[in-house]
Amino acid sequence: MSNKPSADNSHLTNKPAVLLIHGFSENNHIWDHQLAALREQFNVIVPDLPGTGSTPITTPLSIESMAEYVYGLLQSAGISRATVIGHSMGGYIALALAEKYPSLLQGLGLFHSTATADTEEKKEARRKSINMIEKYGNEAFVKQTMPNMFSPAYKKQHPEQIESYIQMCLQCPQATQIAYYEAMIQRPDRTAVLSSVSIPVLFVIGKDDTAVPMQNVLPQVSLPRISSIHIFEDTGHMGMWEIPAASQQLLEQFILFCQHY
Repeated sequence: MSNKPSADNSHLTNKPAVLLIHGFSENNHIWDHQLAALREQFNVIVPDLPGTGSTPITTPLSIESMAEYVYGLLQSAGISRATVIGHSMGGYIALALAEKYPSLLQGLGLFHSTATADTEEKKEARRKSINMIEKYGNEAFVKQTMPNMFSPAYKKQHPEQIESYIQMCLQCPQATQIAYYEAMIQRPDRTAVLSSVSIPVLFVIGKDDTAVPMQNVLPQVSLPRISSIHIFEDTGHMGMWEIPAASQQLLEQFILFCQHY
């Protein structure tokens, strides 16, 4: 299957290009709270990853193959430079893109993400999740697991948003969820990418993030030559929903900074 799907590029402008990559079990609507404002200033590309939405899954699926897929999208759109920001698994894909195509990136954003590989403990947790999906189905898995992506305070105050997120994650097919987990288990450590890039790197960290804990990310923030570091109180793994206005503002500021760096 080609990595360069046909597309109508008539909507593209000379605005700076931004690629926003969603995470595990999500789709491109994860960025909806920020999208309208960002599109006023930037040419924003928000793809559905293979196996999500109307995008067919590719086999074998890996972090690297998904990086090739989004690279193909940018190429087909005639985009040679972009600020690339990924949420969680999307950050892993952004790092793989930066490793293989360093000249493509104008800036790199890790939105609740990490450059390290999974620890053995994390791999085992992902395997347990795969077993749960296979045994009980993805509905039981999503309803039990995905609300934990949010901070305790947000879960209590915004049950309707938690339900919306659950419904989004349920749209991701069971086979895709398992393939994503296996891709994440197999991914290598890419902290060397953070040390090698000369572009600005954005780190968004939630103090209540249990999926990518703050203490795991903090040692990485000193690796890039230029880091933009944002640590949010009472925020879990879903800053774009938990603190939508602040997330929009920091994305705008970072993307603009990358244009002038």
